[in-house]
Amino acid sequence: RVEHPAGGYKKLFETVEELSSPVTAHVTGRIPTWLRGSLLRCGPGLFEVGTEPFYHLFDGQALLHKFDFKEGHVTYHRRFVRTDAYVRNMTEKRIVITEFGTYAYPDPCKNIFSRFFSYFKGVEVTDNALVNVYPVGEDYYACTETNFITKIDPDTLETIKQVDLCKYVSVNGATAHPHIENDGTVYNIGNCFGKNFALAYNIIRIPPLQADKEDPMNKSEVVVQFPCSDRFKPSYVHSFGLTPNYIVFVETPVKINLLKFLSSWSLWGANYMDCFESNETMGVWLHVAEKKKGRLLNIKYRTSAFNLFHHINTYEDNGFLIVDLCTWKGFEFVYNYLYLANLRANWDEVKRQAEKAPQPEARRYVLPLNIDKADTGKNLVTLPYTTATATLRSDETIWLEPEVIFSGPRHAFEFPQINYRKFCGKPYTYTYGLGLNHFVPDRLCKLNVKTKETWVWQEPDSYPSEPIFVSHPDALEEDDGVVLSIVISPGTGPKPAYLLILNAKDMSEVARAEVEVNIPVTFHGLFKRA
Repeated sequence: RVEHPAGGYKKLFETVEELSSPVTAHVTGRIPTWLRGSLLRCGPGLFEVGTEPFYHLFDGQALLHKFDFKEGHVTYHRRFVRTDAYVRNMTEKRIVITEFGTYAYPDPCKNIFSRFFSYFKGVEVTDNALVNVYPVGEDYYACTETNFITKIDPDTLETIKQVDLCKYVSVNGATAHPHIENDGTVYNIGNCFGKNFALAYNIIRIPPLQADKEDPMNKSEVVVQFPCSDRFKPSYVHSFGLTPNYIVFVETPVKINLLKFLSSWSLWGANYMDCFESNETMGVWLHVAEKKKGRLLNIKYRTSAFNLFHHINTYEDNGFLIVDLCTWKGFEFVYNYLYLANLRANWDEVKRQAEKAPQPEARRYVLPLNIDKADTGKNLVTLPYTTATATLRSDETIWLEPEVIFSGPRHAFEFPQINYRKFCGKPYTYTYGLGLNHFVPDRLCKLNVKTKETWVWQEPDSYPSEPIFVSHPDALEEDDGVVLSIVISPGTGPKPAYLLILNAKDMSEVARAEVEVNIPVTFHGLFKRA
């Protein structure tokens, strides 16, 4: 186990300036000649406005990063996304829009009457697009988890316009983890108001770009609605599973208290984090729908409580759905541990906090699709290669027990990526993840989900980001390609950060491209082929 007493990880949460133009990176090793295109990533880059600090990991203002690869040369560029939140914060030199864990105080210049009337406007929802970037048709959007997404130019990183998803489909927000099929179809999930005002979850589909070149957003539609376990309290949803024929939605006990969310925050100085609560008795409910028909399967899958942010992959096998997840055990919300004060603490304190937090575990659940009442009391899983079970109970629920695919004390396999284009929704063998050591990202890990074999890249005082797999253009095998990650190494010499290229087969270094600037934490992104 690696220790971090020098606290170099604190540099992940430090404000940086954007660049006016791309800078050339210094390459050591050899960039594969076939690697042509851009790595685009999102994360926070401004952690305070004037003297006012942001408090949570998901509050800093969105910074869009790009590493460009061309003929073995690499350049790095970054720009702040010109969201409404950012522009207004910059204009007023204070925090104007309430973020995930930071309340924006009312305008001190307004008198008591205009302040009183602004209480009735309700909540101004943030558009701070710091989580991910994804394609819709020929366009690229930076996003967070609200109803606002931001169209950006993937070449110049300029902000084009804000888009309100509510104007296209009935959702209150959408996740930062849409599924994108090879033809360009986009699927996503978001909370919505269902029948007789009960809460529900809508799966939305945005079709690929058609010959008429009309914006596909105009053709968005709801494909299926999942019910909510509690009509007043939707669960927090961060991602979902998709196979050629099914949609899998995992409903966790982390709940959003809508009465708190819709009541006027400005009356009691609240933010998004204040609206979460845990249901300590429900455990986890899993729901399945048929993708093409948009029909809900009437099967009640149940298991014990966990937090879920990232699905690894989902696939069908002989009447079963295999659902691979990065879980955190228990019902306490993991985001409670992601305040910047926790993450910037000294190493001993970071470790102390993580001891109390839910424990990470990568798990495989197996969901039987064909249920026979005669099998009550039996394990329905007949697949030879898994120890996961599904037991039909007398109340007609199906109790699931997982197969553990990765587990280490306070060592998470998180931010999972796969060979997405060829293996999303299909049987697969490998996943690549970011290793979190007491929430500090300090290694890259490849996992064979069949044998549980692991390969690790790790260097002292080096803090990588989510690994992105890029397949070799003539790949014959699932892991023919490279893995890209942004690493900061604040303590080690003149270059504070670099883009790392690993051979995806054995996680050995192929090349690195060093830059002269610090790069703060990034969450998610994509490789856009040239």
